[in-house]
Amino acid sequence: MRNRLIFVVVSAVAVALLAAVSGPLFAQPTSYFQGKTIILIQGREPGGTGAMRVQAAIPFLRKYIPGEPTMVTQFMPGGGGRKAANYIARNAKPDGLTIGNVGSGLIANAILGSTGVEYDIDKLIYLGTSNSNAQYVFGSVAKLGLDSLDKLRARPGIRVGAQTVGHDIYINGRLFSWLLGLKEPRFVTGFSGPELDLAMERGELDARANIPDTILQRSPDHVEKKLINYHAIIQIPKDDRHPHPAFNKLPELEAFAKTDKERKIMAMFRTFRLVGSPYILPPGTPQEAVAIWRDAMRKTFKDPVFLREFKKLSADDATPLTPEEQEKAIKDIPRDSEVIALFNKLAGNDPLPPR
Repeated sequence: MRNRLIFVVVSAVAVALLAAVSGPLFAQPTSYFQGKTIILIQGREPGGTGAMRVQAAIPFLRKYIPGEPTMVTQFMPGGGGRKAANYIARNAKPDGLTIGNVGSGLIANAILGSTGVEYDIDKLIYLGTSNSNAQYVFGSVAKLGLDSLDKLRARPGIRVGAQTVGHDIYINGRLFSWLLGLKEPRFVTGFSGPELDLAMERGELDARANIPDTILQRSPDHVEKKLINYHAIIQIPKDDRHPHPAFNKLPELEAFAKTDKERKIMAMFRTFRLVGSPYILPPGTPQEAVAIWRDAMRKTFKDPVFLREFKKLSADDATPLTPEEQEKAIKDIPRDSEVIALFNKLAGNDPLPPR
């Protein structure tokens, strides 16, 4: 009788402890966001591609965050995303109810020491991105007859077009020119993307970097009528081959790197693009809220309806990067002072550095 009483008491205590421990654990994921309003701050103007990508994700994030919270978007342009990133890092309450989405400049600006950066990329909490893959090719006007790398390298003063100093296409053009070994290339800016193509057709420019999918969508004649000779490709990630036969056999630009420093430059550039437009939480956000957000992001990125909506709104396929993959890529990015200084020279308007 005494043993049975002890068993009953112990069992009752165990059940009570289990209820005390497991009750909140199972209830919290729903109750944490129940009836709350989430503010999603975007470091951009409304209406662009980045905003469309976020718009595609919002209904699915609400679906996969337990508690069905309200989600409100606030646009905070300025400094190429720096204003929004600074706000998330320094002013937003770290309670999981304020989340940010900023362009890839978030990481590049911090690593390269850009002015106005007041956040620490190693303290921000990363939730992944819906856009991570990218590819760039370098092409010259076919009328020039530069149908081999030897001919390309032998022609001095090739005019390489771009939008502005520091623009993604500008930096790409400089990287291609540097690693391919062009002779005294000239970099001409002040064009929009379509204007670059027209300037090449008019003979005002000789070469440019471009995105393969943009070429196929906007200027298919460049490929079909062989109006442009393509010389090399940058793949992000490195082994992500473009399916079109005009691009899938081009040499990868890193194959022309001769030193460890040059390979680190390529690794740095790839990571800047690989991280995409990161979703971020303020430093110090409770782990419980972080876990809920990361789970919701993973489920959103795998949802086939989201993938279709993303394609519909952004006119591009989603290429998700998980929170863990994004966090690791940022942690592993080269941060040597010499490499950073060299990258800044490549991204600037001074003559290309010697190799």
